[in-house]
This record gives sequence, structure tokens and C-alpha cells, in this order.
Amino acid sequence: MDRTFQVDLRGIVDLLSHHLYASPRVYLRELLQNAADAITARRVAEPTAPAVTWIEPPALTSDGTLRIHDTGIGLTEAQVHELLATIGRSSKRDELGFARHEFLGQFGIGLLSCFLVADEIRVVTRHADQPTVLWTGHTDGRYRVELAGPDAGRDEPGTTVTLVPRPGAEQWFTVPTVTELARHFGSLLPITVRVGEVETTGGPPPWSAAAGTSPAARREGLIRYARETLGFTPFDVIPLSVPEAGLTGAAFVLPNPANPAARVGHRVYLKRMLLTEGAEGLLPEWAFFARCVVDAGELRPTASREALYEDSLLESTREALGDQLRGWLVQLADADPHRLGEFLQIHHLGVKALALHDDEMLRLVEQWWPMETNAGRMTLAEFRQRHGVIRYAATTDEFRQLAAVAAAQDLAVVNGGYTYDTEIIERLPGLDRTALIERLEPTDLTTRFDTLDPGVELALRPFLLAAQRALDRLGCEVALRAYDPVSLPALYLVSRTAAWHDELESTRQRADDLWAGVLDAIASSGPPERPQLVLNHRNPLVRRITTLGDPELVGLAVEALYGQALLLGYHPIRPADAALLNNSFLGLLGRAVPGPE
Repeated sequence: MDRTFQVDLRGIVDLLSHHLYASPRVYLRELLQNAADAITARRVAEPTAPAVTWIEPPALTSDGTLRIHDTGIGLTEAQVHELLATIGRSSKRDELGFARHEFLGQFGIGLLSCFLVADEIRVVTRHADQPTVLWTGHTDGRYRVELAGPDAGRDEPGTTVTLVPRPGAEQWFTVPTVTELARHFGSLLPITVRVGEVETTGGPPPWSAAAGTSPAARREGLIRYARETLGFTPFDVIPLSVPEAGLTGAAFVLPNPANPAARVGHRVYLKRMLLTEGAEGLLPEWAFFARCVVDAGELRPTASREALYEDSLLESTREALGDQLRGWLVQLADADPHRLGEFLQIHHLGVKALALHDDEMLRLVEQWWPMETNAGRMTLAEFRQRHGVIRYAATTDEFRQLAAVAAAQDLAVVNGGYTYDTEIIERLPGLDRTALIERLEPTDLTTRFDTLDPGVELALRPFLLAAQRALDRLGCEVALRAYDPVSLPALYLVSRTAAWHDELESTRQRADDLWAGVLDAIASSGPPERPQLVLNHRNPLVRRITTLGDPELVGLAVEALYGQALLLGYHPIRPADAALLNNSFLGLLGRAVPGPE
């Protein structure tokens, strides 16, 4: 035998309060939504019908209840039975003409949100010339439908909803709270909303044509709105419009740097009712420098009406808004380069992130964003014009290690170690085939160093052998060259291959036996390159060290130069390196201060 599901209304209310709605405050939003929809429905047939909703908190009523009245279309007795007594049956269905896009409601569970703060709900409603109907519902699932008595009838079409506060929920019914919630959710509604005698609606959205007599007036109004509502004075205001989504609004460019990893929330209205202050996914991820305030007529809300539903329309809207922000940047570059420079100083990360996959933004970054080089800060376009090839260091540490020495060898180098810079440089040939790029290999510098006269090098062979013995245990080769700057006694160079083998060895020492065996097999695939300590024969100190006749003293001096080269080159200090530095320091100190042991 077929049976009908029994619904525990208390359980449904608990589900709504803990898993659907973020806060009980949404009860007032749902009441305003129903009132606005009812008024909209009535004005379809009666364009001159009044559009007023007024709220009486318990402090203004004689029985301690909250009442909200509207001049909407109202419900007949049959509609009350059909719609208010069935959970999940929307009161905005096609048979009432409410399913059209002009209306806010979607899910038919809005009235249930009132049970978050009330134990009893009474609905008094009248439709056109029909008698007034009274519906009374309780949290335990009981309800009653009856014709209202003469003293409870309505003279005009519309609805009055009465909430009997739940014990412990009284704070949601105070006059200040109700007024704040009505203003928070419904300040832009195209109807008049009052709490007592206080009107909480404030006219059209500040970005609409009706909000100002000119674009300049609207801009000033939006800047004032951002200060009052969002809490900052925007760097700039960008008008937004996506007709497909029925969307209008504005993007406010933040005046301070934003964290790209932080979640970006936007203020979204749905047919002028506030949906959420923290909508995510409205803009592309790269546009974290902007906060939007928009009103959308066609985007779908989630069931809780506190977020946007991810669908193809939202996706196409996100792309359209991204195009409009990108267009603003391009226009700024053409019309006001100085202003663009100010913007890039604040939000270069967002623009560079966009340049990774957008050619127009890549051109903008190449032309306008100054990067760090060993010849001073300049744009990539300026660097190409001066030096032809864009030679770059892929990490900041690598740039610090090599920048000064490369400059002394007339090699201009870009620091590609900052966020997205290397990726941007490597994208340039795809944009312009004439662009030449080359990653600087540390060992490339040695090809520009001068070799010593063969006779001099032969005379220094004993010194080199002693120096090599001192550093053999660290896997480092010693070379003697002549190069600038003269003030630099030694340079520690690690090729990328050598760095990879070093990291492989470090990982192998930490791995278990199984993985250590695998890493051994990888490491044995070819002889590893060794890092080099390149001593500068032009440096006076190095020349003095090469004349030392004591092999032990030579070893201590070379160890000290090795340690200094590590520190000056921002290289990591391994335990073995630290031990060597300590040994060379104490050894040299012992030689300098002789005495009895």
C-alpha cells in the first residue's frame, strides 16, 4: 500500500538553521522578498497600485508580535491551501504568474525561515474581491486555514504576516535590529519600505542613470557609496554591464595592494534585493584588485539565497566582466600612462597574472611595468631596445649572486625571480617572434673571464693543488681566473645541473632505503657537475695568498674565501659548510695569535 511521507517540521527548521541559512536574520529578507514579489505581481495588472510595505516590530504592536504588511496581490483561499501548506511548493509558480523573471522568489521555503525566530506564524491575506483568509502555522507542523472574522479582515488586497517571537530570539525583533535588517537587505528595492515611521529604502542604485544627472555625478555618488558601504575610497570606478545576465553595477579598484590568495567577495543584489556581501566567482581570479557591487536580474541564487549558483550564465558573465576590466586597463594605458603607473605600483600582481594568458595585458606589462635589472629598473621594452637579448636570472637569489659580476662583464641581466616575471619573459617570443630571451647560466660567466698566462698558471700549480685538496671534501672545484670587479676575491658558481644533483643528494639522505635506491639509480645516470670556486687573480688579497709557501695556511685561506663567497652569493649554508667556516676562522686566528697551548 502506498503511503505519504511524514515531515517533521521541527527537524526541517533545524536543518534550515544549521545547514542552509547562515543566520536567523534572513527571516526579514524572506518576508521582504515575498512582499516585493506580491506587489510586483499586483502591479502587472494594476500599474498604479500602491507599492508599500511597512513593518511593526513588537515595540510598536500591542500584543508583542512583529507584523509586516504589504499592498501586494494577496492569495485566495484555494491558493493558501495549495501553497502555504506544502513545504517546497513555491508561491511563485506559473499558475499565479509568479515564475517570470521579474520576481525574486524561487524555492518556496522562504516562509519557513521565519520559524528560525518564531513559534507561530499568522498570515492574513486578501486577493482582489475575495474574502480575507487567515492561515496559522506552528513549528510542530500544525496549521489551520479559515476565513478571517469581521474584525480581522482587510479592506484592500494584500497580506499581513504576523510572527510570534520564539523565547530566546527577542533580539531579532528589536526596533533597531529590524530597522537595520530592512535597510541592509532592502535599501534598493523599487518599493517603499518602512519600519514604523522610518523609511528604509533609499531610491535607485547609485550606478543607475536615475542616480545622477550626469556620468560625473554618478561617479561622485559611487565614490561616496564606496566610502560609506565598503569602507574605502576607490582608486577608480569602472561601470559594469552584462545585458545577458540583466546585470548593472560598478567595480571599485582597491586603493591598496590585495592578497591574490585571499577570497574575494562581492556585494550582489538580485532584482535590487541584497543577495550577499561575499559572493565569490563573480570576477576572474586575476581580478583580485577590484570589488564589485552589482544588481543582476537573471543570475540564479542558491537555495539559501546567500550565494550565486555556478552555471553557464555565471561563467559567461564572469568572462564579460573580465573583458570590461581588461578594457579599462588598456584605455588607461592609452589615455593616462602616469595614472596607469600608479595603478601598477599597487596592483601589478593582478595585471601580471592576467598577462600570463592574455596578449593584450602582456603588451601592457612589457611596455609599462619596470623590472629590476643589474642596469637599473626598466621595462622589458626598454631593456630590449638597449641590449637586444633579454638575459634573465630565474630566481632572486641567482640574480643577487650574479648581477654585479655580470655587470662587470658588460652582461645586462633581468631579475626574473619575482612573482610571474620569469613566465612573462618566456611568453614574449610567442607575442613577438623578434624577441630574443636567454636564461643566464651561472657557469656562462666563466667564459667571459680572462685566463692566466700559461707561465703564470704553471708557477701557481702548487697553490692550486693545495687549494683543491682543501675543498675536495666539499665536492667543489677551484679555478683561478682574472675578472672584474677587482674588489671581489672569489665567486662561487653552481650550474643548474650541479644544483639539481646537490638537491638529489640531500633528498637521498632523508629518504628510506627503497627511495634512496631509486635516487641512487637516477644520480648514477651521468657524472655530476661540480660547483666551482673561481678565485680572482686581479684581487690583491688573492695574489698575496698565492704566494704563501705553507700548504696548511693556503688551505685555511682558501676555506675562508669559500665561506665568504657563499655568504656574498646568498647561497645556503650546509652543516659541512658551517663546520668549514668555523675551522678556517679558528685556524687563521690561531696562526695570527701564536702562543703556548
